[in-house]
Amino acid sequence: MSEPAYRRLENDERRRRLVELGERLFIEHSFDEISMARIAREAGVSKALLYHYFPSKQDFFVATLTANAEELIARVTPDPALPPAQALLAGLHAYVGWISEHREGFGKLLRSAAIVPEVEQIVRQVRDGTAARLIDGLAEASGETPTPLARIAVAGWLSFMDGAIIAWLEREDVGQDELVGLLVGSLLGALTAAGAGSLAAAATAGRAAR
Repeated sequence: MSEPAYRRLENDERRRRLVELGERLFIEHSFDEISMARIAREAGVSKALLYHYFPSKQDFFVATLTANAEELIARVTPDPALPPAQALLAGLHAYVGWISEHREGFGKLLRSAAIVPEVEQIVRQVRDGTAARLIDGLAEASGETPTPLARIAVAGWLSFMDGAIIAWLEREDVGQDELVGLLVGSLLGALTAAGAGSLAAAATAGRAAR
């Protein structure tokens, strides 16, 4: 017999609330500082119930980061009707804005990617998806087939972008528009150096002021 619909909804809601709690706890504490017993106490549930939803602390941690990654992807995915240049600007502003709002969680996400394979996979999926959407959009607008070197340039630019945003968050002595301008310029430079001039041109053609 299948589980009643109301029970499934109740379970889904409880899991969602646990993930929301985890997002807060893992911002306030490092992975090693917090235990499943502490999480259960904070949530007001038994350890047995917590383990029912998440077999281990690492599973719980990954679930919280996955939720953040899904939120980030939803926010930075631009309107497909926008021209590539406007979509690029909109996506960058959304990305920088999200990271500014979740600065502690973003830092932990990048640090955790180096030690937790599942987290590294989440980061890679977000970056790979972002790179594919960006270069495919530019290719469609320009009519130029991206070369392997152009794809490497975009992938490398994404790593530069994360580093630049982290440096910006440490001081915030320039505005978000200036930061986004730097990111766009660095992308154009990377594409130009890769011999993908048409892709670079598509990234600026018809750019509208934000």
